[in-house]
Amino acid sequence: MTKMRTVDAAVLILEKEGATETFGLPGAAINPFYSAMRAHGGIRHTLARHVEGASHMADGYSRSAHGNIGVCLGTSGPAGTDMITGLYAAIADSVPILCITGQAPTHVLHKEDFQAIDIESIAKPVTKFAMTVLEPAQVPGAFQRAFQEMRTGRPGPVLIDLPINVQMAEIDFDIDTYEPLPVATPAATSAQANKVLDMLAASQHPLIVAGGGIFNADAADELVQLAELLDVPVVPTLMGWGAIPDDHPLMAGMVGIQTQHRYGNASFLESDFVLGIGNRWANRHTGDLETYRAGRTFVHIDIEPTQLGRIFAPDYGVVSDAKLALQALLDAARGRSAAGTLPDYSAWANECTARKGTMHRKTHFDNVPLKPQRVYEAMNTAFGEDTTYVSTIGLSQIQAAQMLHVFGPRRWINAGQAGPLGWTVPAALGVVRGKPDQKVVALSGDYDFQFMIEELAVGAQHNLPYVHVVVNNSYLGLIRQSQRGFDMDYQVSLAFDNINSPETNGYGVDHIKVAEGLGCKAIRVEQPDDLAPALANAQALAEEHRVPVIVEAILERVTNVSMGTSIASINEFEELAEASADAPTALTELQA
Repeated sequence: MTKMRTVDAAVLILEKEGATETFGLPGAAINPFYSAMRAHGGIRHTLARHVEGASHMADGYSRSAHGNIGVCLGTSGPAGTDMITGLYAAIADSVPILCITGQAPTHVLHKEDFQAIDIESIAKPVTKFAMTVLEPAQVPGAFQRAFQEMRTGRPGPVLIDLPINVQMAEIDFDIDTYEPLPVATPAATSAQANKVLDMLAASQHPLIVAGGGIFNADAADELVQLAELLDVPVVPTLMGWGAIPDDHPLMAGMVGIQTQHRYGNASFLESDFVLGIGNRWANRHTGDLETYRAGRTFVHIDIEPTQLGRIFAPDYGVVSDAKLALQALLDAARGRSAAGTLPDYSAWANECTARKGTMHRKTHFDNVPLKPQRVYEAMNTAFGEDTTYVSTIGLSQIQAAQMLHVFGPRRWINAGQAGPLGWTVPAALGVVRGKPDQKVVALSGDYDFQFMIEELAVGAQHNLPYVHVVVNNSYLGLIRQSQRGFDMDYQVSLAFDNINSPETNGYGVDHIKVAEGLGCKAIRVEQPDDLAPALANAQALAEEHRVPVIVEAILERVTNVSMGTSIASINEFEELAEASADAPTALTELQA
């Protein structure tokens, strides 16, 4: 048996488990692990500027492709606590990332030693598995279980905490006979699939709600096949956006109280049966549950048993991996199709398709300062179907989801449930790592952008090119809009006269100078007609210099974005499209 340090064994396990993309910051208590990575030579490391940023980079990398597991590394004490937000964002959206922290020696953990903290206890609520390894011989088993936990059932993050004396200890280990632990995957039965189809067949206006579990199961192809076989329209959730391309006739639009299409909500309100697959009935999707549920039969399929009934009791629930459930449904539906017993939903499907040619929001505004709608219109024109968008939270994310277009799986990458400000920059860098030489476009409001702006230097240092559109109204816009109900606008304005940048005209932080100081390229846009050339120039600069390129659009100070508390009562604050020229990038031409 080969004798080696525990950290050398751990790095060999990372390689065998296929997790060779790491993001982090070295430090005294994790330096033995770094020495093992250097000696191995096959683990790529991206040096972050902030440990929270490293966790978001790992998150973005994991989300970028099926099967990816990003690894984030930090030293003892504050490095681990800094990564808690990243772990929360990952577990909230069912994303597997491996967090490895250094720790003080085991014999002083109870003595308030420098940077000694019980990170295991702190991390447990936001991980599937967290462990401080106290015995060197447990290290291989801890990593083995960690990978099994990340891949089993509803995916999620894990944390392994390694005291420095445990890292330095030697153990007997044979990587040649090490094997990943088996992953149990629940599968829908034929009987369950046929019951679901029986319930669907009893309806007149069925819909399929496709959640992020579709991507976790790599099941987008099966979803589209089932929808086409049944001729049933699909409503993707925000986390499932792209599971069916936006230009597919059966893509009925998104439903919700924020990230929604007007025609999507209208079609949902006409439905009488809803089959949810890999979704969690998130409150921004459902809004008022009484309205959402009224007059509808619900079936819920999810890999995690405790998700069934968490928000409301479905009429029927199935515990299954989304891909295996869709395959069972396809088998059952093909049998019925051959027998001629599938209902004909073509009229209903055509009705939903036709509705996509109505109820458009206006995007073509010529105002100066810019209206955000015009920015998203320009993005639709500038960026092709192969674009992957990255965004997190705020009015920018909400309105972008109402107006941008997504054409395939994992081309909309979004911190959906946690929505931490600052996530977008580091996550985009992780996505670029996971999608080399592919077009990545990030979108932020000014405050999200400022939260972790220092991570732009990582993109410049490591040559991670992408375009980052910043819609700047110098406001905490979403918070300001929610303050309207309290008759106030307090401590949400980010505007000030920057004595070093009078060219910002009181909009405060000069993002152009900051971005350039961090090694990136940046363009400021103030006129509507300048958006298209700026976005084209940004793509060329990213390709030429291999760095992030910022396009800052100077917006009107106050914007209220369409939203409400019920899918039946969305407040529209802007004029709506009356002709096709009002919404020229809509995928379906506006019908008179």
